[in-house]
Amino acid sequence: MSVHPFNEELATGTLSRERFQFYLVQDARYLVGFGRALAAAAAKAPEVDDVAFLAGAARDAIVIEREMHESYFKWFRLSETDLADIETSPTCVAYSSFLLATAHTGSYGELLAALLPCFWVYQSVGAGILARQSPETDNPYRPWIDTYAGDEFEATVRKGRDALDRAADAAGEATREKMLAAFTRACEYEWMFWDSAYRQEGWPTAAVR
Repeated sequence: MSVHPFNEELATGTLSRERFQFYLVQDARYLVGFGRALAAAAAKAPEVDDVAFLAGAARDAIVIEREMHESYFKWFRLSETDLADIETSPTCVAYSSFLLATAHTGSYGELLAALLPCFWVYQSVGAGILARQSPETDNPYRPWIDTYAGDEFEATVRKGRDALDRAADAAGEATREKMLAAFTRACEYEWMFWDSAYRQEGWPTAAVR
């Protein structure tokens, strides 16, 4: 995923403002569904430590990451009207719906497997991009890079992986297969999310409304 043009250009600071703005708006809307799915996972978690971790992650998805989004919105001088004029993309709707459907119908293990790629992929991509930055690099997207490449986020990913491993160890073969399918689908959605932002994806039916 790090070689997708969106991330390649983000790493060099050449990603267009329009593409990054589109991505930020979609990500802010996606995180509402992601936070709700994390809260559902906390409710399903059998271990108290995992309840605390997942509930905290749900809060962070809404509060901390929203602060980063809002700082960029101010930098780009985007008003509430500007944001409202950007329609939620088909991929954002599909990914959010997938997580919420898994939260309602899937097992605890399936839900964790569907949620983990959002953490793990971003940490991996962010760390890879950070390794390519030099002290002289004047990259306007450095705050985004630092958020996902930092030690605190890496620790969050580690806790998520550990929780998923415990869920897999406790699951039967059939559930583990469903967990793998959920994890794979979420990874596909992660790639699609960046691709949709790069294309500034719209609804194909928009012209006939």
